[in-house]
Amino acid sequence: MPEEVLFKTEEPRSRAEIAETLVAAAEEIEAGTVHLDADGDATDVEIPDTPLFEVELERLTDSETGEERYELEYEIRWTR
Repeated sequence: MPEEVLFKTEEPRSRAEIAETLVAAAEEIEAGTVHLDADGDATDVEIPDTPLFEVELERLTDSETGEERYELEYEIRWTR
């Protein structure tokens, strides 16, 4: 199944700003509808009652420099 990106944003933020965004998202998830908005690109998405929730921590190492990069991902999945 091909992937279609419906919304994406990526920007540096402080830990406090990230926490604030996640708290607001948690409240919207609990209410059932999440509003996504960045630079005039906006969409609303309805979250079902029992989606799949995944938490993943990855460590990636650059083969040339040996530099390590970490990714902490929270993912909510469902089918329609």
